Amino acid sequence: MLQVKHLLDDKGHGILTIAPDAPVLDAITRMAERAVGALLVMQGDELIGVVTERDYARNVVLKGRSSASTSVLEVMDRTLFTVSPDDSIDHCMRLCTHERVRYLPVIEDGKTIGVVSLGDLVKAVINEQSEQIEQLQRYIAG
Repeated sequence: MLQVKHLLDDKGHGILTIAPDAPVLDAITRMAERAVGALLVMQGDELIGVVTERDYARNVVLKGRSSASTSVLEVMDRTLFTVSPDDSIDHCMRLCTHERVRYLPVIEDGKTIGVVSLGDLVKAVINEQSEQIEQLQRYIAG
């Protein structure tokens, strides 16, 4: 069964972070530069939230706020759903679907070691299903 640790082994354990007092403009700029949709918000080594492009659109743009003077803390999502490296991809998919989240920080021994996105999970499921189909086709062709 595919687990989070397998995804992290493929995509890497790096995390992209931002401080809660940073301007939202810095967060959006960093996301654009790295072609990602979210940053983990860290206070030192402590994970305190996630800020996404969606948070920016809903809490800055639609409310007419300034990207330069609004802090990440003011718009980030403080409700955290995290997973461990040993959690299954199926568990993560259910969590994303049930809680309507797109990013799951990965925590091991109290430390943030990575993040998996809904896109990462979908890709992994598609790859796993493709491999199973190939195996079945080889078996049938025999």
